[in-house]
Amino acid sequence: MPRLYNGKRPKNLRQTLSTFVRYLGRHRFILALVAVLAALSACANLLGTYMIKPIVNQYVGRGDMQGLMFGVSVTAGIYAAGTLCTLGYTQLMVRAAQKVLLDIRSDLYRHLQSLPLSFFDRQRKGDLMSLFTNDVDTISDALNNSFAVVIQSLVQMVGTFVLLFLLNWQLSFLVLIGYGAMFWYIRSSGRRSKFYYNKQQEHLGELDGYIEEMVAGQKVIKVFGHEQANLDGFLLRNQALQEAGTNAQSYAGTMIPAVVAISYINYAVIAVLGAILVLRGRSDVGSLASYLVFVRQATPPINQFTQQGNFLLAAMAGAERIFQTMEEAPEEDQGTVELVNVQQQEDGSLAPCPQQTGLWAWRDSARPQSPLIPLRGDVRFHHVTFGYQPGQTVLQDISLYAKPGQKVAFVGSTGAGKTTVTNLINRFYDVTGGFITYDGIDVRSIGKDALRRSLGIVLQDTHLFTGTVADNIRFGKLDATQEEVEQAARIANAHSFIQRLPQGYDTLVTGDGANLSQGQRQLLAIARAAVANPPVLILDEATSSIDTRTEALIEKGMDQLMEGRTVFVIAHRLSTVRNANVILVLEHGQVVERGNHQELLAQRGEYYQLYHGMWELS
Repeated sequence: MPRLYNGKRPKNLRQTLSTFVRYLGRHRFILALVAVLAALSACANLLGTYMIKPIVNQYVGRGDMQGLMFGVSVTAGIYAAGTLCTLGYTQLMVRAAQKVLLDIRSDLYRHLQSLPLSFFDRQRKGDLMSLFTNDVDTISDALNNSFAVVIQSLVQMVGTFVLLFLLNWQLSFLVLIGYGAMFWYIRSSGRRSKFYYNKQQEHLGELDGYIEEMVAGQKVIKVFGHEQANLDGFLLRNQALQEAGTNAQSYAGTMIPAVVAISYINYAVIAVLGAILVLRGRSDVGSLASYLVFVRQATPPINQFTQQGNFLLAAMAGAERIFQTMEEAPEEDQGTVELVNVQQQEDGSLAPCPQQTGLWAWRDSARPQSPLIPLRGDVRFHHVTFGYQPGQTVLQDISLYAKPGQKVAFVGSTGAGKTTVTNLINRFYDVTGGFITYDGIDVRSIGKDALRRSLGIVLQDTHLFTGTVADNIRFGKLDATQEEVEQAARIANAHSFIQRLPQGYDTLVTGDGANLSQGQRQLLAIARAAVANPPVLILDEATSSIDTRTEALIEKGMDQLMEGRTVFVIAHRLSTVRNANVILVLEHGQVVERGNHQELLAQRGEYYQLYHGMWELS
């Protein structure tokens, strides 16, 4: 039973096909060879069938046994050559398909790496994963199973009709009437089945989303005892999918039996009329025998060409989604200022050097004669305005400064713009008004790679990669030695719990750290920032997932980590910001209060209310 078409077609077939052909063009020689072998295989099948006529007329009718054996041998050789061609193009197609898929996956992943963070904010992770799984698999299936088959079916279909008219043009008009009826039924049934296939896809997507949500929320479901209610929801959606799937399969499933029935009727009529022509001497037995075989062989290539053509269109729909993602504008980076290792000369000046010295400086590659600027960690906002969407301002006229070694804390209610401030420092987003300077340099002039290498970030939502504990810490500095890794863990006070793990630093972390507690994962994220040894630290709720006892244990390590560095801290837990040099209270995208802990308490304003509200809730 052939696969059933899901009704998906590309919106812009011409553009998608043009891009796809460029990928095929990288391997044009091997694909051209596949096309030639597929065409030869089809021609061998046609020629082998046509050999029935001379064998019957010249050898069987005359009783020429030697000639018969010769004719049969030639026919067998033709079919053997066709079989070898089929074997050749299938093996070549496998290799060509994998090469094309390798190029597409590599280009897609490479382009995703260049896209701005705003793109990933707009996209669901499942949709991006679907590009590499469902859409690439659809292209793979089409290339492996449809590309050569379409060529072979087309050659065989055209060749069959040409030979039918050469053998008997009168009967061929009846054949065309039969095949016209087939196409009409396929088109009519296809329209109805496409409607239900679309419904099936909608219900399938809804069911998949429901299952994913319920599996992820099993703890909440069990806490409230909603197992039966969620089962009822699943059964309702499953029933809708079953009804849509039944209708879709029912209409699609009638195509092949109907086509086969029409072809049998057509064959019977042609056989009777052909026999009459032979009896009346208007045709010969060999021509009729060959003609009837061609009539039977005409239906499969039509079915294959229609089905495989549809599957190619489905593959183009998947390719279109991939190519549209590749057309997304990459992250802009026009910065020319880079970060270089330097050493101090005897006269106190700085000079670039290849080895790591622990000293860094900014160098403008566009102006190599300009003096080096030492990396100190001086960050300043100058009347900064920003909004994620046009017309929706998140930050309004923000001005602030963080001198080297200062600890600046941001507090405020949810949505006040605290995290947005740090997103602008590392240029995950660019300001829409005003500007930000880093050591006196506009951050837009600094290359994003250099800028982000100078920053250490610990996010509220930790993400650990599959690998060892040491590998996850080393992600902050890929060439870090084991001693540097362990020192960073000590700074974060993670060393003691790591030693208690089954394999210590070689313990494998799986499932985004599922075998570790939330607090342990957060400690590893802090150690990852520590090993990078950056001059500027951004701590976005870095201790939010750590209990008060663990928080007390790491305070000394955090103080050591922050010593001599510019630190930006975002915190809801105000106990973590009491020792900050400056505390900025944000509300509705504006700085409403600034000062240290004691100064803000004395003002008895927003910070005072937040601070005492915290103690009332504790």
